[in-house]
Amino acid sequence: MTFSAMVKNEMCRASVKLNCCAAAELYGVFLFSNTFNENEIRIITEHEIFSTRIQAMLKRVFQAEFDNTTVGSSVVKDVLVLTDKDALDRIMEYYGYDESRHFALHLNAALLEEEHCREAFIRGAFLAAGSVTSPDRGYHLELVTRHYHLSREVMALLLDMGFSPKITMRKSNYMIYFKDSEAVEDFLTKSGAPSSAIKVMEAKVEKELRNHINRRVNCEPANLSKTVDAAQRQIESIRKLKESGRFENLPDKLRQSAELRLKYPDATLGELVTLSPLKVSRSGLNHRLNRLVELAETEHEDGFDKRGSLYD
Repeated sequence: MTFSAMVKNEMCRASVKLNCCAAAELYGVFLFSNTFNENEIRIITEHEIFSTRIQAMLKRVFQAEFDNTTVGSSVVKDVLVLTDKDALDRIMEYYGYDESRHFALHLNAALLEEEHCREAFIRGAFLAAGSVTSPDRGYHLELVTRHYHLSREVMALLLDMGFSPKITMRKSNYMIYFKDSEAVEDFLTKSGAPSSAIKVMEAKVEKELRNHINRRVNCEPANLSKTVDAAQRQIESIRKLKESGRFENLPDKLRQSAELRLKYPDATLGELVTLSPLKVSRSGLNHRLNRLVELAETEHEDGFDKRGSLYD
């Protein structure tokens, strides 16, 4: 089962206590269904639980039943069709469509003033024409419609609900979509799929943790290589100072730091600080070891730099 199907199954288990919310959910389904006009309502779905839910809601809100249910041949699909004139009249009147005028598919926002009704509406829209990718692959949730004005009106509704959707055209359809993980989580939570929202959240945390670990794994070998190179350079410098006879003329702090490095050639700077019998900071020890390297590279054998001051 796809993640999108799991989400729809969870939404179909959401309880609807108020009739206004049941009507709002049906409204979302109708507007995003295959056909919705004064002559026919046609809904095609692969999800049996959704088909059962819509039939129950239609009976609850409008005391009506779909004419029939047919099954496709290649992929099992429920096709719900309503053509009963009396039932269609009640539905059109409830949603504010005037049969005496040319039927135009628009969103009647006056029916969705309450937040709980809006949440029921977007659930219906998603059940009818929505999809969401598995969070393992990325974050993408969309609602698809053939109707330009409806796409803009639903987008305005989502903006009013605090979402920040985007819209694009794909073939002959308009797609309202989210690509931000938090927006997907919020949409799923508000539309009745909180468990699915948690799965998105968990996948995001897991992905961030995995990326962090990968960065550490890739970074540590590079840091280790730098540490080894620095230690080798320091050891070579100390040996050079000893071979030239300049080592004994160094200040005590530098000689002690040099002996510490020679005693623990593989230790990191932090480990050397811990192993040092003298109290020294990390920056202080690093400064002394760097001084040894600089001194080994100078031609002044008296232990003085060009300014005449002893390295300390």
